Amino acid sequence: MTTATDAVQADRELKARHRAMWALGDYPSLATEIIAELGPTLVRACGIGPGDRVLDVAAGSGNAAIPAALGGAQVVASDLTPELFETGRRAAAAQGAQLQWREADAEALPFADGAFDVVMSCVGVMFAPHHQAAADELVRVCRPGGTIGLLSWTPEGFIGRMFATMKPYAPAPPPGAQPPPLWGSEDHVRALLGDRVSGIEVRRQRLRVDHFATPEEFRDYFKARYGPTIATYRAIADDPERVAALDHDLTELARREPVSEWEYLLVTARRA
Repeated sequence: MTTATDAVQADRELKARHRAMWALGDYPSLATEIIAELGPTLVRACGIGPGDRVLDVAAGSGNAAIPAALGGAQVVASDLTPELFETGRRAAAAQGAQLQWREADAEALPFADGAFDVVMSCVGVMFAPHHQAAADELVRVCRPGGTIGLLSWTPEGFIGRMFATMKPYAPAPPPGAQPPPLWGSEDHVRALLGDRVSGIEVRRQRLRVDHFATPEEFRDYFKARYGPTIATYRAIADDPERVAALDHDLTELARREPVSEWEYLLVTARRA
C-alpha cells in the first residue's frame, strides 16, 4: 500500500475506535445528571432564536441541540457515534422538541458550505483527534456573519486534570492526534480559527458539581459511564497493579476537590 493509503486506513481505524469508545458505558446519563446546564449555557451564548439554522457538532444525546430546538431553531444534531441518538430522540420527544439526527465525522461534515447560521459544540468537537481539520469544518459550514460557539473543558480544570491523570495508563495516541483539553486553551482556539472569524469572545466559567458523596463514588461513576475512562481501564485490564494504581489516582483527584468546580472555556465568534 502507498503511504497515502496507509494514512487513510489508519484514520478510518482511529475513527472507528472513537465511535466505539463513546458507545461504551452510558454517556447520556452523565450528560443529563452532571453537565445538563452546559447545553443551555452554550445556546444562550450563541444567541440562538426561532428560525435559526443550527448545527450541533459532536452533539451526543443532544445536551445543547435539544435546548436550541426548544427555542424554535431548525437543528441538526450530528455525531460520530449514532448509538447516542436513541436516548436523545426519546428526550426530545418527551420535551416536545423537533430536530434532525445525523451521523457525521466532525473532521468531514456532510453539509454544504455556509449551510448554518450557528455552528456549535458542547464538550464534543474537542474530542476530534485532528483539531485543525475539525476547526476548518466548523468554519466551512457556518455562513458568513454566522456564529460559531464552543464550550470545552480547560486543561487546568477538573476534567482536564482527570485526563492528565488517566494519560499514563492509556495507549499512546496515534501520530497527529492532539489532546482534547487543548480546545480549552484560548490561544489554541484562536490559532485554530485564525482570521476567518471576528468578534471573538472568550470566557472561563465553572460548573459546580456536588453529585458525588465520596471520591470513590466519583471514580466508580466514571468507570461505569464515561467512554474515555472505560477505554483506559480496558487497556490495562490484564494488569491488576495498574488498575489499582489508576483507581487510587482517580480517587485522590476527587478527594482534593470534594465539591468540584469544573472549569470550561466558552468561545463565541462571528464567521468573517
